[in-house]
Amino acid sequence: MKTSVEVQSARSRVSPEEWEARVALAAAYRLTDLYGMTDMIANHISVEVPGEPNHFLINAYGLLYTEITASNLLKIDIDGNVIMKSELDLGVNRAGFVVHSALHAARPEMKCIMHTHTRAGMAVSALKCGLLYLTQSSTRFDSVAYHDFTGQAFDLEERERLVKDMGNAEVMIMRNHGLLTLGESVPEAFNAMYRLELACRSQIDAMSCNTELNIPNAEAVKYAHSQWKPGVVRRYGMLEWPALLRRLDQIDPSYKL
Repeated sequence: MKTSVEVQSARSRVSPEEWEARVALAAAYRLTDLYGMTDMIANHISVEVPGEPNHFLINAYGLLYTEITASNLLKIDIDGNVIMKSELDLGVNRAGFVVHSALHAARPEMKCIMHTHTRAGMAVSALKCGLLYLTQSSTRFDSVAYHDFTGQAFDLEERERLVKDMGNAEVMIMRNHGLLTLGESVPEAFNAMYRLELACRSQIDAMSCNTELNIPNAEAVKYAHSQWKPGVVRRYGMLEWPALLRRLDQIDPSYKL
């Protein structure tokens, strides 16, 4: 059964490279829903349009992640202007534009940006200790950025503070808010979020048991960090991605429309 909102295909109106990026991004939205990381129509994942600096693709505000397809994604520029949309009368989430435009401009090497409001992510974001190195999954991240909550990110002034707090990190815990990940590709940003979410879920589960936590020593954590480096193993998410797409194709291939 198709769960998407059907619109006219955009394939003939974009370059082959943009179409490939659209399909990958739509897949990331569907996978985010599949793995239980959605907040109804809220949140956003974006990817830079290949060959078009300062242009990126993002979801139309009003669609569930299960409804997103390659053709109903919006193309916007760094100033928030809608460059291309489907026939749906839907615009851009203001907070999504503010957050994503800031990081796409500041970190152009990171082509994909992902933000979630999961139960576990919000729970960890509310803890003063932040993310603890309790599990192997958590040691994936040797640098975690933190960004204090000052209200919803509607103001453009928020961009400067967000970029400063992000620094060179790959992931951010937005205090009292949620999680954010960056990736050089869609598979890498999704994989980072999946691992960060898993680390948050396991931390909250462990902390809820009301018993002393077994925290690995600093030397073990440092060594584990080194084992995750791209020079040691393949780039994160790339091996899993074709398998994830096969799973989506079995469930509902309409993300590719």
